[in-house]
Amino acid sequence: MNAPEPSGPADLQGLRDPEHDPRASYALEPEYVAGLAGRLRATSGETRALESPLAGQPLAHLAVSQTSDVDEAFARARRAQEAWSRTSVTERSAALHRLHDLILDRQDEIIDLIVWESGKARKDAFDEPLHVAMTARYYSRKLPGLVAPRRAAGAIPALTRVDLARIPKGVVGIISPWNYPFTMALSDGIAALAAGNAVVAKPDGQTMLTALYGARLLEEAGFPADLWQVVHGPGSQIGPAIIDRADYVCFTGSTATGRDVARRCADRLIGCSLELGGKNPLLVLRDADLERAAEGAVRASFSNAGQLCVSMERMYVADQVYDRFVERFVARTQALTVGASLDWGNDMGSLISAAQLETVVRHVDDAVAKGARVLTGGRARPDLGPYVYEPTILEGVTPDMTCFADETFGPVIALYRFSDEADAVARANAGDYGLNASIYSRDVRRARALAGQIRCGTVNVNEAFAATFASIDAPMGGMRTSGLGRRQGAEGLHRFTETQSVATQRLLRFGPSYGMSDRAYARMMTASLRVLDKLGRA
Repeated sequence: MNAPEPSGPADLQGLRDPEHDPRASYALEPEYVAGLAGRLRATSGETRALESPLAGQPLAHLAVSQTSDVDEAFARARRAQEAWSRTSVTERSAALHRLHDLILDRQDEIIDLIVWESGKARKDAFDEPLHVAMTARYYSRKLPGLVAPRRAAGAIPALTRVDLARIPKGVVGIISPWNYPFTMALSDGIAALAAGNAVVAKPDGQTMLTALYGARLLEEAGFPADLWQVVHGPGSQIGPAIIDRADYVCFTGSTATGRDVARRCADRLIGCSLELGGKNPLLVLRDADLERAAEGAVRASFSNAGQLCVSMERMYVADQVYDRFVERFVARTQALTVGASLDWGNDMGSLISAAQLETVVRHVDDAVAKGARVLTGGRARPDLGPYVYEPTILEGVTPDMTCFADETFGPVIALYRFSDEADAVARANAGDYGLNASIYSRDVRRARALAGQIRCGTVNVNEAFAATFASIDAPMGGMRTSGLGRRQGAEGLHRFTETQSVATQRLLRFGPSYGMSDRAYARMMTASLRVLDKLGRA
């Protein structure tokens, strides 16, 4: 495992070498942090410290919201949404496109904040402004077609006109996680705003500054100031307060919490979309390009130190190529540069917290104690950062080990052999999750056919996860206990709307007329149905 030289003293400013990177350091300037923190509405007087996983020192002290602050946030959002829902599609599209340009212009600042708060490698942080900019551009371009009124076939040709409209839900509650703090805080809400809604957002407390900066960019792009509200506090208190006031809820997080969100939404008869946990499988078939598969497997397993909902934790490799593939995969993993730094150059960064590190250590130690073999990695690296853990490949993982079926959400992958592709698919489908999968094969047609047998919301062929994730037109979400609903594409916007049907009837009414008896009317309607059937009408 390669590692850079330690960054020097545990002074956060020292984590960037100004001789190699002349850009100004955006984070940690008191005025800068105060400006972002000031966007929080909080009357409790309580604050919580926000620490950076890069060196374990405080970044800020942020005010904690209480229930009355959530009330105020929804009141402001509702007033703003009433006006926003009447704006033209052209105006909304223009604001989305301005947001796209702002994000690309400010990407260095955004990336700095992401790395300070999450500890991820800079190259992984770069993916976030890229993805959000793409999302803003997609809905900017596609919005007219997605929300335009359209005609539907009426009951009586030429006499019944039906118009369909997309009506915004109102105020959408968004509860987002820490692992992709810019992407998850903004990408769902962008679609909600595009559809004419307002948003009350509760980002994870570990990555508040990034989310607050996103809210500032929305205002700079021309979205009304009160249209996007941000609250901060413990999920057990603020989460239910949001669900109890929202017209729709978008949640990304664990399956256990997702069940609670779904139950609470069901009690109020409001909709929700949930992207939840995953234990994602990768299949390397006997005809795979092994170099390409090994490269993809590294990204699939260790991007963002494995703290990615669509990353891989199970890998099934055909017997015919197993040894050759493992040799390449281990070598590529051992060549990764690991560290905690603001600079470009690291292949993998830090875990976000002591709790996440403890989970990874517990899963690996349990597996090793029960007979699993560590092919590479398997150690925490406090010399590189307080929460750094080496990218780890395990062999011989069995069902009695915690990491066999439980989501680790860290840089740990388990390898398994298979001899029959049907068996590999069955093992990929084992368990309750169904978020993302990957198949490597030179026979693309056969790989796509196998993809149709895998019970996951997204399947990538000859790619880890980026092909689906970066294709904004492709809906993304989970099957089974990995979630409900889809983000991205038309579905990602339509979930934030209600379909309204308006029917206008001319001349004939739906009942006997001109002195016709009920029986005669029934005969006439039956004959009409037969005629419409012969004409091929639905």
